[in-house]
Amino acid sequence: MHRSGIREVFDLASTIPGVIHLEMGEPSFETPAHIRRAAASAAEEGYTKYTPNAGIPELREAVVRKVRERNGIDASVDQVVVTPGGVAALYGALLALCDPGDEVLISDPAWPNYRMIAALQHLRVRRFPLVPEHGMAPRAELVEPAIGERTKVLVLNSPGNPTGQVTDVAALRELIDLATAYGLWVVSDEVYDELVFEGEVAPSAGAYDPRGRVVTVFSFSKTYAMTGWRVGYAVAPPEVASLLIKAQEPITACVNGPAQRAALAALDGPQACVVAMRDAYRARRDEVVRRLDAVGVPHVEPRGAFYVWIDVSGSGLGGAEFAQRLLTELGVAVAPGSAFGAGGRDFVRISLAAAPGDLYEGVERLLRGIVEWGC
Repeated sequence: MHRSGIREVFDLASTIPGVIHLEMGEPSFETPAHIRRAAASAAEEGYTKYTPNAGIPELREAVVRKVRERNGIDASVDQVVVTPGGVAALYGALLALCDPGDEVLISDPAWPNYRMIAALQHLRVRRFPLVPEHGMAPRAELVEPAIGERTKVLVLNSPGNPTGQVTDVAALRELIDLATAYGLWVVSDEVYDELVFEGEVAPSAGAYDPRGRVVTVFSFSKTYAMTGWRVGYAVAPPEVASLLIKAQEPITACVNGPAQRAALAALDGPQACVVAMRDAYRARRDEVVRRLDAVGVPHVEPRGAFYVWIDVSGSGLGGAEFAQRLLTELGVAVAPGSAFGAGGRDFVRISLAAAPGDLYEGVERLLRGIVEWGC
């Protein structure tokens, strides 16, 4: 299994004083106070014992309300599994659905952890392209040629990492119909579902799943600035959810009690914090895009999540070499596009989650690198 190229940059950057970190999707915001208080109260009350593998009942019930009201998924409690972060839900979903040697369809570019999960589970990866003509969102006609005889799962991600694309309803329906025609399962990574810049929430694949073949994955990490709390959840058909619960027992058993109480407070508490963070990311997106456009640097304008996918080929360097020089010569850490797939070789990804001052200074140094190294 190859390491994540994002983590490799992060590790190197951590050894260099004064680096501006734009490589990680780490919100600059603190976890909202009412969420922190809920965890503190839980710990003080002694709520520190084992919990059910699938999550505490009141949190699972709150998830049911949330996905019905916000995502349009008509789920029941037995379809909800609370996991140690969204990545554990993704890992468990593929473990439940696939056998070693099966194939999973992953976009190019895509979050590198999908490929890492597949390697650990001895699954084969088949890639389908994301292209600018479709706003870097997946399309059925580009997925179909990648389907093989042992393909079992189509992995979708919207809002997307690294491109910030949002898959619209029409495209989602076509993708789910394609998966149905070939007998595939869909695992839909929607951890950025609330972080969209047009509208309030991204369309969910689970809302367009009439045959019970979609596993939808969410997380508290990005929406509520809770990355270190490690709480996510999957909404799956009951027979898949039961496998997720069983698989979680020997791996992590359960999510810790105080973190689950914090997650409950996040869902049931005031949502103004989510709106404020989303508006801040939108403002940062607009300013970064303005600066890139002003000097004609190609990029994908994100519609959600909090990343910008930037073409640095004008520097005369590939994305990996550009990221290396940007870090060592100009003190800015960005994620090399090659970490996300062969289609990202000329790109880097920057995170809008960084504090505005760092973000804008980092972008200016990035632009300086493109100009100076391209001469």
